[in-house]
Amino acid sequence: MTSDRQREFTEAIHNDTIGTELMQENERVRIWHIRLQPGERLPAHHHERPYFWTAVSDGVARSCNAAGEVSESVCTRGDTQYYDLSPENSLLHDLENVGDTELVFVTVEFRT
Repeated sequence: MTSDRQREFTEAIHNDTIGTELMQENERVRIWHIRLQPGERLPAHHHERPYFWTAVSDGVARSCNAAGEVSESVCTRGDTQYYDLSPENSLLHDLENVGDTELVFVTVEFRT
C-alpha cells in the first residue's frame, strides 16, 4: 500500500460516506447508491453499523481493507451481502471498479 493510500485509510476512520449518493436518510436507515465507472474508486470509508448491499449490475469489484488485504469479486445483478457490524466489529475498506462496465449497488445501512 502506498503512503498516500495508508494516509487515506488512517483518515477514513471518520469517513462514513459509504456510497456515491445518499438517496434517503432517517433515524432508522441510510440508503445509498454506488455508481462506479470502469477504473473509478470509492475512497476508503468506515462501516460500524449493520448494512447490506445488492448489486444492480454485473461487474468486477476490488476492495482493499485497512490491513492491506485485497479481494476481488465478480458481481452478478441481484447478488446481496449482509454484514452484522458494530463499533467493536467494524470494517474499513475501499471499493474499485476493475471491470469494463459500470458497477452499480444499492446499500442500506441500519442506524438503530
